[in-house]
Amino acid sequence: MATGGGVDLHTVLVSENSSHTIIEITKRQVYWARYVDWALTTPLLLLDLSLLAGLSGYSILVTVVADVIMILASLFAALSHLEAQKWGWYAIACVSYLTIIYQLAYKGRNAVADKDNRTRAFFGTLSLYTLVIWTIYPIVWGIADGARITTVDGEIIAYAILDLLAKPVFGLWLLFTHDRNLVRSTLSLDGFWSEGLTGTGTIRV
Repeated sequence: MATGGGVDLHTVLVSENSSHTIIEITKRQVYWARYVDWALTTPLLLLDLSLLAGLSGYSILVTVVADVIMILASLFAALSHLEAQKWGWYAIACVSYLTIIYQLAYKGRNAVADKDNRTRAFFGTLSLYTLVIWTIYPIVWGIADGARITTVDGEIIAYAILDLLAKPVFGLWLLFTHDRNLVRSTLSLDGFWSEGLTGTGTIRV
């Protein structure tokens, strides 16, 4: 994106005079590469949180699928030509995000309840941090690509800051805290699909 790639000029407004002669065409840059990045990286972040909590396999699948739908719906919304179409895709993305919140905040909290105190506290803090950061994304989208109140430059800066907080900060926090505090144990995948991971540790690479 910094070198000018992964971007498309999207027509957002066509102005006509009383004779229906086009007098102005307004285009806005849509960085589709950003959505490709999110589609690849955000499922990994959710997988980290899901395995930390010990979510079941089907809950992880629902969470990841909802995430991919959210990203694709956001991209479709950004590329939409009609206002109703744009906000319709945006609504689908928001519903998908609510599904992610349900899986992490409700099912994740129930799953992690059987783990040790440090793991429960860490999951609660890290998942809350993630959900707060992620909640800012649709707000920025609504102001930038949605209502087009901010400039493309402002949109880029906002997403860059959010991506730094949501990815490298999240990753370093997870790794350092895991190495320092979390109890390591041998995990069993028996019943993973319905019950989640057993044991109090997490998978180490």
